[in-house]
Amino acid sequence: MSEAFTLILHPDASFKVVEFSGDSPADLGTIFREINSPSIAVMDLSSKLSVWLDDDHITGGALNRPAIAIHAATVLVSHDYYGTAVYTGTDAENRTTGLTLENCTALLELAGIDVPTVPHPRTD
Repeated sequence: MSEAFTLILHPDASFKVVEFSGDSPADLGTIFREINSPSIAVMDLSSKLSVWLDDDHITGGALNRPAIAIHAATVLVSHDYYGTAVYTGTDAENRTTGLTLENCTALLELAGIDVPTVPHPRTD
């Protein structure tokens, strides 16, 4: 299993965590398919976190309140998000990378989404 992921967050608070290394056209294709807009923008929320979204609200997606909550917790300037938001990491050279599962869980918690804890298997 991969150690790098992307968080795909929908306006209805449903989400997917998908394997994502960030270094291949296939990985970037995942972002474009999920957002499904001809006008995709990437916004840095910190030096290690980026969000991809439908920049011009072309697809007419619903207001994404969970993504707005993440934005409010990470950036001081308010911003409305519509449709699907996709979160990725950023490295020191400003290249797109994946996130850890812990990063994805922390983002979901910022959005107010409960994430079930998966117990570790017993090894008796």
